[in-house]
Amino acid sequence: MKRKVGYTWRLREVMAQHQIFTATELVPLLHERGIDLSASQVHRLVSGTPERLSLQVMAAFCDILSCTPADLVATTAENAGVRKTATGDLPAPPADNIAKLRPRPARILPDA
Repeated sequence: MKRKVGYTWRLREVMAQHQIFTATELVPLLHERGIDLSASQVHRLVSGTPERLSLQVMAAFCDILSCTPADLVATTAENAGVRKTATGDLPAPPADNIAKLRPRPARILPDA
């Protein structure tokens, strides 16, 4: 059985709990920890969900907000359901029935 995994980025939520409401407030705090990101880069991290994130940046966020990575990233995992066919729950027809639907090859006869 396959599993479907996902995550929720909760940086904005954790920032609000610490009375930090804008991304520009984070820029100097990150700079103090050796992370030099522009205001627009920090804004994208705050307002969106990053697909990739440096562990140094994650560690800086955790230090600034006195939290753990688990506070910033909520993970989910669930079993992926079995895909249903368009005809309902019936299985696909056997492959031997498909062979009957194929056209017969043409036979080319010499000119008489």
